[in-house]
Formats: sequence, C-alpha cells, structure tokens
Amino acid sequence: MWIYRLRCAAFVLIGICLCCALPARAGAETVQCALGGNALPNGPVVLLPSGERNYRSMKLQLLSNPSMSGVAVQVNWSDIEASENKPDWSQLDALFAAAAAAKKWVHLIMFPGFFSPPWALEGVQTDLFEIQYGPGKGTSAKLPMPWDRVYLGRWFAFMKLLSARYAGLPAFRMIAAAGPTSVSVEMTLPNSPAAHRQWMADGYAPARYLSAWDDTFHFYAETFRNQCISLSAPGLPILGAGPKGRAAHLRAKQEVIERAARAVGNRLAIQSSDLHAGHAAVEAPDNTEFINSYSGRIITGFEMRSGSQDAIASKVMGAEGDPPLALRRSIDKGMARNSGGRHVNYLEIYAADVAPAAMQPVLQYAAQLFAASSH
Repeated sequence: MWIYRLRCAAFVLIGICLCCALPARAGAETVQCALGGNALPNGPVVLLPSGERNYRSMKLQLLSNPSMSGVAVQVNWSDIEASENKPDWSQLDALFAAAAAAKKWVHLIMFPGFFSPPWALEGVQTDLFEIQYGPGKGTSAKLPMPWDRVYLGRWFAFMKLLSARYAGLPAFRMIAAAGPTSVSVEMTLPNSPAAHRQWMADGYAPARYLSAWDDTFHFYAETFRNQCISLSAPGLPILGAGPKGRAAHLRAKQEVIERAARAVGNRLAIQSSDLHAGHAAVEAPDNTEFINSYSGRIITGFEMRSGSQDAIASKVMGAEGDPPLALRRSIDKGMARNSGGRHVNYLEIYAADVAPAAMQPVLQYAAQLFAASSH
C-alpha cells in the first residue's frame, strides 16, 4: 500500500511541476497569433486533407460555410517545392486569398518526411519504411532520419521562404511544427517490430530524436513570430531503456510539452488528430482526455480521425450508417469540459463532412457550442 501511495504522490508532484513549467493560460490579452482579428485559434475548422483525391483543388468553396471559423489545410512539401529554391506558391496563394475573402483563419499543415521532394533527400541518411497510416498506407517509401541535419536544414530553408511570403497575413493564425516527422506532422514514426529494429540499426536514440525537436521548436518560434505553433500527438514514439508502460509514455508526453512550451511560450497549441466516438479496427491510445486536461492552460484542439460519410467511417466516428449522428457524438466527445470547466479551443472537421446538406445542423451545433462558451 505504501508503494502505491508513493507512486500516487509522485504523479501528483509531476502534475504540479508541469503546471508550474507551462505558461499562464493563453488568452487574447496575452497571445497574438495573427496580426488582426481574433487572437487565438478558435471554433470549428474545415480540414482540407492531403489524402483526398485531386486534393490540389482544395475545395476552397467550403470556406464560405458560415459555421466554420477557420480552415486547416494539409499540403505535401514535394507539391510546393519540387525543385530547390523554386517553390510554386499558386496553391497557397489561392488558399490565403480565399481565407481572407471569407474572413476565416488558417492553420497551415505542411508534410515533410515521406512527402519530401527527392532533391531534399540527396546526401541525407534515409531508410525504407512502410507508411504506417494515411495516404499510401502499407507501401514502402524513403524516409529521412528525423535528426539528419542536411534534411532539417533544407526543410527549415523552405519554411523561411514560406514565412517570408505569408507570415504577415492576418488570416495566417497557426502553423504545425514539423520536420522530425514521418507520415504527417504528428510525433509518430513507423514502429512495427521490424521498423523498430531498423531504427536501432539507423542510430535512433531518444536524446537524438528530442534534440531534433528542440531545434525545431526554437526554429518555428523564431521564424513564425506572428503565428501560434501547433504540436500534434506530442510524445516519444520509441522509448529508450527502462519501463515501456503507460506511465513512461505519459512522462514522455509531458516532457515534450514542457520542451515545446519553453521554446514557443504561450503561442504553443497541442492537439490530437484522432478524435472519434466509435471504435476502429485498429485503435491507437486515446489521447482525448490527455489533450483536454491542458485546456485553459495552453491552446488545445482536436482533428477528427476521418470523415463520416460511409458505413465504416460512420461506425468509427460513433454511429454506423448515420453520419450526422456520428459527427455529433465525436464533437460532443471532443468538447467535453475538463476538471477546470474548460474545453478545447478548436475542432478540425474533414471537408467531406462539411459539404453535405444533411451535416449542416451538426456544424451549426458545433459553432453554437463555441459561441456559448465565449460569453
């Protein structure tokens, strides 16, 4: 019993230390994430994903939906800078123009890693891994090592070009931190037993991985001074020596958030990109409560796991065969208040769920939830 009490006391102490390490609650009076309009990322957001067929069209007409406060867009690095120092900005120019016209704020989510242009991998340490989820799942592709300085230097150079072009725009409110990533902006790596052996052979070590992320946090904080910086699925995908259980993963998540907060300050946003109220065939650990536990202290948000527009997707999202109910149940899960009475700042909803007429009452419901909490 005394061992149990010591463990409980230790977790309470960790929580107290974490609260002290984090910045004060992000509020409009202390945080300016854009040059105009509302200071913080907020409300329901339409997500334009990279994996949709012909996604380069971006379905910008959905920005006119009155229930949506903002737009989150996923774009592959290789689609913008196919040749070094010769970026094609047309896709992003159209995005920011449409956002400004519709008076929506923008969360920009750029994918390097598996989706880096070939020139950016020349002379870089790489290995072949299976893409673990999302577009291309199960296929093998070349992945740069997250800590490779040549790769990160090229990524950071591209981000500087992007900042020079867009960082002064009032609509540009948030950008996702990325670089030491793989299939998305999440802090995840291929981690099957075979992939784990590859990482060890490639020189993976937690300190090496976290050092790359420390550099990334400081780079984004300096390069995007007018934007909030989002961090998706904070944590350590492959633990080092020692315990490998839930407590060890929890400590790793908390440490990453502390590291990010020290670099970014109260412009840091953390999110999970797996919000759903049903059950998937393969479930990742549910981080909903973990992310929401920070609501009111720092900026928090969720991205839906997927859309809800077919039988399988609607079942995963919460109501098989009933997309509106499935989305509503996922929204309710994401908007649950924590012990401090706070909920997340924003919810990202896939474009496929924003377009249909049958989904409009649910989107209006989501908008009303945010509006009610702002009064």
